[in-house]
Parts: sequence; structure tokens; C-alpha cells
Amino acid sequence: MTGVIQPTSKVYRFVVVKPVRTGIGNIGKNLTYPGRLINNLLQGKWIGARDETYRFACNTTVGVVGFFDVGTKWKIPKSDADFGQTFGHWGWQPGCFIMLPIFGPSNERDTLGLAADTAANPLLYIAPYHFVANNPLTYLGPYSYFSYAVMYNDLTDSVDESVRFSQAEMDPYAEIQYAWTFARENRVADFQVKGKQDEASLETIESVFFTFKDPKFPNRSKTQSVLIPATGRRLKFTYWLQPGKAPMVYIVPGLGSHRLAEPSLALAELVYSNGFSAVCVSSPFNSEFMEHAATVPLPSYLPADGHDLHVALTVIDHRLNQLYPDRLAGKALMGYSLGAFQALFIAATTATNPPPEALMTFDRYVAINTPVRLPYGISKLDEFYRSPLSWPTAERTTNIENTLLKVAALSKLTITPQTILPFNAIESKFLIGLTFRFMLRDIIFSSQRRNNQGVLQHPIQNLRRNPLYQEILQYSYQDYFEKFVIPYYQAHGIAADALNQAGDLQTYTGSLRTNPAIHIIVNQNDFLLADEDLTWLHVTFPPEQLTVFAQGGHLGNLANPAVQQSILGALTKLKPIATTTRVDRMTLRPDKD
Repeated sequence: MTGVIQPTSKVYRFVVVKPVRTGIGNIGKNLTYPGRLINNLLQGKWIGARDETYRFACNTTVGVVGFFDVGTKWKIPKSDADFGQTFGHWGWQPGCFIMLPIFGPSNERDTLGLAADTAANPLLYIAPYHFVANNPLTYLGPYSYFSYAVMYNDLTDSVDESVRFSQAEMDPYAEIQYAWTFARENRVADFQVKGKQDEASLETIESVFFTFKDPKFPNRSKTQSVLIPATGRRLKFTYWLQPGKAPMVYIVPGLGSHRLAEPSLALAELVYSNGFSAVCVSSPFNSEFMEHAATVPLPSYLPADGHDLHVALTVIDHRLNQLYPDRLAGKALMGYSLGAFQALFIAATTATNPPPEALMTFDRYVAINTPVRLPYGISKLDEFYRSPLSWPTAERTTNIENTLLKVAALSKLTITPQTILPFNAIESKFLIGLTFRFMLRDIIFSSQRRNNQGVLQHPIQNLRRNPLYQEILQYSYQDYFEKFVIPYYQAHGIAADALNQAGDLQTYTGSLRTNPAIHIIVNQNDFLLADEDLTWLHVTFPPEQLTVFAQGGHLGNLANPAVQQSILGALTKLKPIATTTRVDRMTLRPDKD
């Protein structure tokens, strides 16, 4: 897909405009009506069969053979049905996951269903044709190739997002497999909310609404790499450069996130559309950074993680100045979640870097939804993941499955920030905890692939990862620290107390308090912040450097215009500065990408 469909899709999209591509896709969908009719009938969905018939009649006549989807415009309900769903309705539970080329995730049930769907395609039977046994090109009727043309047409609009997902995830196969398990369940989710809801965690889930507005924005970026001298490996970064001289905003994402994660892209679009250039890098807890720029195998010791990040940013800055002389003005470091935490560490320690390794300085440090104490933050993530334990044992598995079925059902709908999410307090907290537990899985896997400490029982290998993944998922964040991080750093002369102290921003109070370039944006009900953390923020930073919103949970209000104005407001006084940084031991080499 990356090597063939993505590059050719750019030419195709340029030649065939969006309305025409949509119309071609509509024709292809309309022509497969017989399969939907048959499967609605086989599943006993009489109303669905009627609605699909109405849609076919309207789209074929008024919609000019289906080019225009008048059925949707006239609000005739859709009732998609295929043979895979029919087999599931009849009781066939799939036993294995299959990734089909081009078609994507499937299983043995749906693979057979796909063959049956193909056989139900009327284009196979429209016209007689000459069949030659030893000529594969005659195995299908000439009209059936239209189906593959429609498939290509549809893929050209989704391929960029698919490729971006595969780049942003350490193991996209595993993520797709897990999601597909519930997306293809035939059970209907129970959307009744049983019990109280938790405002903070529900608002946190609303972070999914913060994404880039222009679908073409990610493709306007450039991606290059720089050599990190301490590791001898090349680290990728993605950037958007203004046509003229402009301030540069370096964006650091949250725990385990990739530079192409949607919040990073959304922040890049926000600042770029307001006159700034932008650079996105991966989190020091992401496998890309860990395996290319980290000097230690296990992230969690802030002085090491923050220093490695600062070095990488400095090398990137030098590279951009080489490529684009006189195009970079003032510089800001913007981080969200753990990225904000690391940005504040850099703000606190920039002045103390030893002269032989003087690192870049920033005119502004913007910390969005930063935690204050890392040990407290990870304890909340573990607490959220364990929230289903408050359900009765006999109901726990059913309730967890229903929660995931609700997520799968919602993913097929169009939801907006005004949508009331159907999760009670236990469900919303569990979904947050589960998301971060998958991030921890990738962190442990990547760290142990790089430096096996002998803790894991299953062999560490790139293929057949599932048994190892299942073992890693049993580890909490507390386990990660106690069984991996603390033993490693103790062997290198750093005690557990020193780790905890280094992971607390209060350790750097003096330097942070005297730095007027810092601007912090947090939410009063962020679950990563205890009352004492909020008190410390108010005591340490004056009102002009600290913005506190009453609601939003953790990153849940970034789509709010008031929050976005606050983010941009922190950058308004960004001024061009002279480049005075020096990295004597950082030899830069021409980019080979």
C-alpha cells in the first residue's frame, strides 16, 4: 500500500476531483445492492431489506445509476449487511485473525464471507465472455474489473491516513487486531448508563475531537532525519515551514506518542495557520525515539530523558538552520501531557548545561496539561485500569466486553463534542487506563528488545509477539518501575528516591519560578493533578504565566476555541533571536533521506 497505492493516489486525486471520486464510489456501492438485500433477508432484517431496496431504487433513478447518493439526502436509513455478518448471525464465532492484502483486517469467517460477497456481485454475471482455462485474465468477466477500479478509487482517499497510522504505531498489526475483534462482533452493545458518570474522565475521552481540520495538512509536511552523535543513529522529525522568516514551534507529544499522532498534527496545524513554523518529534517514551535517540534503554529518569530530548532538538535546529538560512526566527518549545513535563524540565535546566555541550535555548516554553509528579500520575493510570475490579466478579467480563462493544459501535457513527458519551465512571476510567496500558506494552517491549533484563519469560522476537504481549500487559506502571526501571538505575548508581525526586517538578521550583518565558495551561479537574499540585502551580507561577480552566479533564478541551486562543496567546510575544547555541561534540552530516 505504501509503495504502490500511496504514490499513485496523489496523481489520481490530482486528476480526478473529489466530487467525481465520491460519485464513482457511490456507483460501486449501489451496484452491490443485491448482496446487501440477500444478507438482510438471511438475517431476518426485513426493514433493512426494505430500506436498502428504497435506497437502490432512488439512487439508480434520481441519482443517475448511483452517482449521487440521494437516498442519504432523503434520510433513507442504511442497512449494510454482508455474508460475514450473516455467518456470525447464524452462530459462527471466528477463531483466528487474518490480515488480507488490500482488504485489510479479517478472520476466517469474514474471509469466506468476502468470497461469497464477491460471488454475489452482479457485475460477474452481466455479460457473457470467452473463458480460456489457461488464461487467468479470462477468469472474471470484463465488467467485474470495475469493482477493483472502485476499490482503488476508494483507497486513494484513505491510504494517507492508513500509512500515517502504520508509521505512528510501533505495532499497527496488533492494534488493528484488537480493535477488529470487537468491531466485527454481531452483539449489540447495551448503551444504558448504569451508575454515575465521571466528568473528568469523560472529558478526557473527548480529546479524540482534537484533530487537524484540513485533511491535506499532514501531506504538506516534510520529514527528514538527523544523526544523533551519542547513539550513531538517525532520528526522524516532521516539519512545516512558513514561506518567509517565522518563529519555530517545536512540539513534543505525550506519553509514548509518535510525532504523527493526531494531537501533535492538530497543534502543528493550529500554530502553522497562525503564522508559525512547526516541528514535531516523537516522545522519549516512543519506540522511534527510544531506539534512535535515547542514551539509556529505559525511559523514566527525567534528567536522562529530558537531556536526550534537548540534544535531539538542538541537532534538529542546527539542521534546519543549515537547510533554511535566515528562515527561522524565535523559537518555542511546546509540549502536551508528558511532553509538557519534559519541556518544563528543559526550561529549568537549560542554563545549567555544561559549556562543552551548550544546547539550544527557547524564547517560550508552553506546557499544556502537564503533570507535576510523575509517580502520582502513573499511580492514577494504574488506578483507572483497575477500575473494573469494583464490579462484581460474575459481571466483570460481560461489562468489560460491553464497554468495548460500545466503543466499536461509536466508531461507526459520527460523533461530535456535543455527543453525550454513554459511559459510566468505571467504564470511562477503564478506557483511559486501557489506552495507557497499551502504551506501556510498547515501552516495555521496545526497551527489552534493546536491553533484555531477563524479567520477561517469553522470548523477545519481532515475529509471533502475541504471547509476549499478553505477558507484558500483566505489568502495571508500578511494576514497570519496580521490576525494570529501579533495578536498572540502581545498577548505575541512582537510587529509587533519586528517581522519584527527579520525576517531581517541585524539585526544580527555583529555576522554574525565575523563568518568565514559561506559560502553563492546565485544567482544574485533570486527574493527573492532585490538589497539592494545583496549589504548587499557583504558588510558583504568577497569573500571567498560568492559565487554569475549570473543566477539560486531561487534554479533553484542546478543541475548545478558548483553550486554543490561550495556546496562541502564549506565543504572541515570540521574538526572533540570534543563534548563539553551540554543540561542539555534535557533528552534523548531510541528510541522506
